[in-house]
Amino acid sequence: MHISFSSSKMFRFAVLAAFMTIAYAERSAIVYLSDPSGQNGVHGNITFERRATNIQITGTIYGLSPGKHGFHVHQLGNIGPGCTGAGGHFNPHHSHHGAPSDTERHVGDLGNVLADKFGVAHFEFLDSVIALQGDHSIVGRAMVVHEGEDDLGKGGQSDSLTTGHAGGRLACGVIGLLTE
Repeated sequence: MHISFSSSKMFRFAVLAAFMTIAYAERSAIVYLSDPSGQNGVHGNITFERRATNIQITGTIYGLSPGKHGFHVHQLGNIGPGCTGAGGHFNPHHSHHGAPSDTERHVGDLGNVLADKFGVAHFEFLDSVIALQGDHSIVGRAMVVHEGEDDLGKGGQSDSLTTGHAGGRLACGVIGLLTE
């Protein structure tokens, strides 16, 4: 049996297949967090899944001290040395630091994660500002978990409007697309 397609139909099929591949690839991303220095043992996995108009963020981080820890997407996908290579928060609009629900915030401002008495933070929430493509894409950037609580830009410290006064960087990783 011989099947023949016109070049026009083959072109349309190829374009559709490419679009479906790209659409799938931009649906999910993942990051593995670790302490590049190997000294504090903080590590975890986070997934980012595109929903209709939001990104669902789900993850678990181990080895934290109990309490809240700043949780941000940083501008660069460079995790060395000690996560400082990641640069500042992802902030393409040069906004002040804020809470995830604030009108003015860095694109990378995701607030805090809460570690239980065992030092484990389990979380799942939605964000409507980050994206897996376009100007707000977090793919190829670094995810960082910080030592202290993010004051969400409201703490009155000298660095509240830039970093949320969240302290040092405990663990980081580069966000990558998740494909089959």
